[in-house]
Amino acid sequence: MFEKQIGIDLGTVNVLVYVRGKGVVLQEPSVVAISVRDNKIVAVGKDAAEMLGRVPESIEVARPVRDGVIADYVVTEAMLRHFIRRVTGRNPMLRPQIMMSSPKGVTSVERRAVYDAAVQAGAKEAYLIPEPLAAALGAGLPINTPTGNMVVDVGGGTSEAAVVSMNDIVAWSSVRVGGNRIDQAIINYIRRKYNLIIGEQTAEELKIQIGSALPLDETLTMEVRGRDQVAGLPKTIQVTSDEVTEAITDPLMTIVGAAKQTLEKTPPELASDIIDRGMVLTGGGAQLRNLDKLLTRETNVPCFVAENPIACVAIGAGRALENLEVMKRFLPQV
Repeated sequence: MFEKQIGIDLGTVNVLVYVRGKGVVLQEPSVVAISVRDNKIVAVGKDAAEMLGRVPESIEVARPVRDGVIADYVVTEAMLRHFIRRVTGRNPMLRPQIMMSSPKGVTSVERRAVYDAAVQAGAKEAYLIPEPLAAALGAGLPINTPTGNMVVDVGGGTSEAAVVSMNDIVAWSSVRVGGNRIDQAIINYIRRKYNLIIGEQTAEELKIQIGSALPLDETLTMEVRGRDQVAGLPKTIQVTSDEVTEAITDPLMTIVGAAKQTLEKTPPELASDIIDRGMVLTGGGAQLRNLDKLLTRETNVPCFVAENPIACVAIGAGRALENLEVMKRFLPQV
């Protein structure tokens, strides 16, 4: 009765925590600032994210999760413990049950690292759920029926497309391209075209403010500040939404390719369901303007953005825990 059930979306860019009966209670950047001298953690989450690219050599700001997998185990565990304590209190009476998401396209070793991190961070019992399955569940798709439900989950480090039926994944495809790779494409484009070096946060701001997967009817512009590559001095330029669209074409087409590959592997009966019902777009990347229209145009399958795309995986992980007896049969063995 007193035991907390927690669903965690351990993402490359954000960590989201869902608590049974309360919904999503925490959304923080998966960033940790560490003091180089004594290896102590200085800040976690939003406070650490504000330090990205703005700190002296004595402080290292790290993203412990890269491309959807744990790159630094010790830092990930410390970050998870910090977030779990914020949700459960410092000394909870009972340790929580935790359902963690991990990309479908990870190795068993990478999956084991996520499981171990959850246990070490304070879980009484830990389970793993593939991200596309959690996203479909969180988006409210009827995954327990023998019908085809397709979901495209665009995260910070990975993008995965999957067809789900009877609580399990039938066909899937995974690419290690997501929001971070889109930001990097913008940085490279601005450097090539304007000889201007900009940071990750500026690139992300460009993507959010004026980015679009398809050219917009009314062109948007934004002022961008950076360092001139030739003169080495600060410089300001105007960037248009059409330029951002051009810059991000390659990573977006890789994501579209994953959706097409999944459709090619889908059994005909389920494929006909998907044509009728369409596919659902989830993850932080789903918020990019016109990405749903690009997927519709390239695959000839209607595409819709989920109601709360960024929280779908965390909500789905929490719902899977609430329905554990049924879902246990379909979760990966660790």
